Amino acid sequence: MATDTRYEGKPLLRLLELYVLKAIGELSRESEDSLKAMGPKLQAIYGGDGRWDDAIARALHMPDTMPEAIREMWKKNLKIARDNNVTLTPRQFAEMFVDNNFSD
Repeated sequence: MATDTRYEGKPLLRLLELYVLKAIGELSRESEDSLKAMGPKLQAIYGGDGRWDDAIARALHMPDTMPEAIREMWKKNLKIARDNNVTLTPRQFAEMFVDNNFSD
């Protein structure tokens, strides 16, 4: 599990990881419910249509095809992991994806 220091001073980092988990179908119901409740607040800050994930996409100027691109990368990385007898958890993938694509 990532330590809290991973997210210090980076308010969007955790939301980005949750965005990736949603894209690959691995977001928990509890997280989804909490994020849905945050939707209007996130919309007020970042814009979008009121959905939390749309606000995050707008904040980072993501294309509409981003969830599909994330799913394709997830499939490719799962295959690479399996071919190398390594376990890749959804959380590990989300952290890796965000670090590789949205780092400072």
